[in-house]
Amino acid sequence: MEQAFEHSMILVIANQGFSAEIMEAAKAAGATGGTVVHATGSGLENLETFFGMTLKPEKELIMILTQQSLRKGIMQAVMKAHGSGTDADAFVFSLPVDQVVGLTSQKSHKDRSV
Repeated sequence: MEQAFEHSMILVIANQGFSAEIMEAAKAAGATGGTVVHATGSGLENLETFFGMTLKPEKELIMILTQQSLRKGIMQAVMKAHGSGTDADAFVFSLPVDQVVGLTSQKSHKDRSV
């Protein structure tokens, strides 16, 4: 039996220095935020290309947790603006998320009285 997932984790791997622009594209497509992690490739000393892309060891990993219904649009927006052939040279993939604990929506934060 196939399980339906409400959320997806979108992972964007891009050249260093493009995370702000990538997040702008993602937000324009419905993302509410993301987490950026500085990343360094490992074990790639003898590998010049991967899936047709030239690899550079200094990367940024942008993680975007989103509703499943927004996943495709966000991924397409990021790739259109910052995908292969651009300076960011990003590639994107997503993973299903079966449970989210500890996060509240932005709406519930706005509804809280101080």
